[in-house]
Amino acid sequence: MKNRIELNVEPREIGKHNSRALRNSRNVPAVIYGAVEPINVAVGEKEIVKYNTRAYENALFTLKSNDKKANGIVVLVKSVDVHPLSRRPQHVDFFALDLKKAVRVNVEVRLEGKPIGLSEGGLLNVVLRSVEVEVLPTDIPEFLTADISNLGVGDALHVSDLQVSGSVKVITGAEQTIAVVNAQEEEVVATPAAAPAAAATPAAAPAAAKAPAAKK
Repeated sequence: MKNRIELNVEPREIGKHNSRALRNSRNVPAVIYGAVEPINVAVGEKEIVKYNTRAYENALFTLKSNDKKANGIVVLVKSVDVHPLSRRPQHVDFFALDLKKAVRVNVEVRLEGKPIGLSEGGLLNVVLRSVEVEVLPTDIPEFLTADISNLGVGDALHVSDLQVSGSVKVITGAEQTIAVVNAQEEEVVATPAAAPAAAATPAAAPAAAKAPAAKK
């Protein structure tokens, strides 16, 4: 079963004034929605900064609260609005889960091995770094792995090549490319145009017309 992290939240009053006061006290306005009726709560800014990283992507959080409606709910952090200048979190969306129903999330794809095409002069081009999957919340994988060591020049790894297990169902189109080994474009060295066999010389100026002989 996927490990869960306990996260403390408190009930809050809605309104711009109340939200501003929360942020001034280093708390962040948040809303819980999904498998429950929407609930307005506040969460510590420090906790959101800590968990709003790739390391905690798709982590399951069990909420702890004095509000009985919010206490014990299992959520995913759906989105965090961040101030463009201060980079402080401004608002959080929590998605409440029904642990018996599948959800759609994006999962990182990690590539393993060194393509044989690299020794043939090819270049590895990674096209997709994550795929969308449908999965039970308790089965959400931290990442998916794919072995690319057999890729030669011109070979590609597609979404259909991914191996998944359990309740995981890949939603991203099977034909989409994850990685490909491209042939390295040969650098074309421009060669100077061959000089003409005979350098063009200015056409000889027509001989100056002979001045008529002076009449004696």
